[in-house]
Amino acid sequence: MVDRRSVSIFGSTGSIGRSTLDVIASHGGRDAYDVRVVAGGANATLLAEQARAVDADMAVIQDESKLPDLRAALAGTDIDTAAGDAALVDAASQRVDLCVSAIAGAAGLYPTLAAIRAGSHIALANKESMVCAGDLVRSEAARMGVRILPVDSEHNAIFQVLEAHHAAAIERIILTASGGPFRDYTLEQMRAVTPEEAIAHPNWSMGVAISLDSATMFNKGLELIEADQLFPVAHDHIEILVHPQSIIHSMVGYADGSILAQLGTPDMRTPIAYALGWPARVTAPVERLDFASLARIDFEAPDETRFPALRIAREALQAGGLAPCAMNAAKEIAAEAFLNRDITFLEIASVVEHVLEGFANGAAAASLDEVVAADSEARRLAGLAVQTRAV
Repeated sequence: MVDRRSVSIFGSTGSIGRSTLDVIASHGGRDAYDVRVVAGGANATLLAEQARAVDADMAVIQDESKLPDLRAALAGTDIDTAAGDAALVDAASQRVDLCVSAIAGAAGLYPTLAAIRAGSHIALANKESMVCAGDLVRSEAARMGVRILPVDSEHNAIFQVLEAHHAAAIERIILTASGGPFRDYTLEQMRAVTPEEAIAHPNWSMGVAISLDSATMFNKGLELIEADQLFPVAHDHIEILVHPQSIIHSMVGYADGSILAQLGTPDMRTPIAYALGWPARVTAPVERLDFASLARIDFEAPDETRFPALRIAREALQAGGLAPCAMNAAKEIAAEAFLNRDITFLEIASVVEHVLEGFANGAAAASLDEVVAADSEARRLAGLAVQTRAV
């Protein structure tokens, strides 16, 4: 049992946030965790239910038009309410023992930085914070003495098995990927993929955006860049390996030939529990891995012809500067266009590559303003590419 910890959950109504609250409920509830803030996007009803369940101090909803609904749902309680992006940052600026950063996309960067500057340790599920502004996030975390605990299953696996005190002996990091729902599809089949098919992940229960990123494998490209930011291994020593069963979540190879891996069922509550309990371990309500029932465990090299997102991400990483930020922004615009049926599945990668070809790279961002400017410009260029189909 860990000492009672104060926690804020940003993205509480999403899949990571709901899983976080599930772990908290199963491991001591209010006796173990003092949930100060729950923050969601637009689902006022669910957000209010969550706030009541944990007796939060505050509920913040990003969609300002939903604030009256949130206030009505919390009438008669002492739970404060607020709405909008500025309110999210203000709430994140209240120091807690652990801030769960699970707002999807680049929007999660602002509350993440605010929480770091407040001195809160970060359970990081928002990989875009590291992709768009990794140098800035790491320098602020070092300045404040803040620990970043990765929640993505792959980076959490690496965190668990990486022997940081033997950093010189680390030869490689191996990120595993399920391959998504189209792992065996031909390019011709992928041209006809629908949004409904693309968000149906075969192994993991995730939100729409992450499920689509998994289908294109941009999710793995983002994880490649995040791993480069989080761990002491050069980017050309970070490998990606397709593992359809999603049992081995990632591996670290050492100079003596040893490879250490973290295994478990594909359930995000395991890495969430690890972050909530660190440096101790807490109980998670997940199915235990039954080795006797595993018929096989397969591996294969990723096909960058059918999944060019991996090549694009590695090229953005090698280019450095603000290229990863631009890649993520363009990807978000292209993904939205696909979900709206404005472009095809294969054109998502084409839009991103088109934007990066014309994007001026330079030094890493020295300020949040530079990140915001790069993000905005890449979104503008991606929007033009979607409109003109100049991809």
